[in-house]
Amino acid sequence: MTVRVQFGDFDVGAEMAAMRHGNPKIGAIASFVGVVRDLNEGADVDEMTLEHYPGMTEKALEKIVGEAKARWDIYDALVVHRVGTLKPTDQIVLVVVGSAHRGEAFQACEFLMDYLKTRAPFWKKENTPEGGRWVDARTADDAAADRWS
Repeated sequence: MTVRVQFGDFDVGAEMAAMRHGNPKIGAIASFVGVVRDLNEGADVDEMTLEHYPGMTEKALEKIVGEAKARWDIYDALVVHRVGTLKPTDQIVLVVVGSAHRGEAFQACEFLMDYLKTRAPFWKKENTPEGGRWVDARTADDAAADRWS
């Protein structure tokens, strides 16, 4: 189980290949890639800046991965989240889960993203043509996470 918070981009194919080659028992890999959009809440977004609290954010992500491992029979999980200033179309987050079968991989991957969106301490600021604004958590994200309770 790996958690990384980093400024640089990631290679989805390389990350998935590393997981697959790391454990020949893996029969299914599910993944999610989050991408910065150029529109949010009706406003054009020129760029987004993500901040985190080093150490605290990684611990929160590790706890979320641990919860996924306790709920599903998965062999491996990877969470990579970028910080810094990102532009529309930039990759922002990667979640990869490996398990013997697809059901566990899909569910654990979705759980990880739902909990990451609501429980991982990141602060997002969008720059729009009207100026900067902090992005609050969305009600839909809370509802998605609540279904796993």
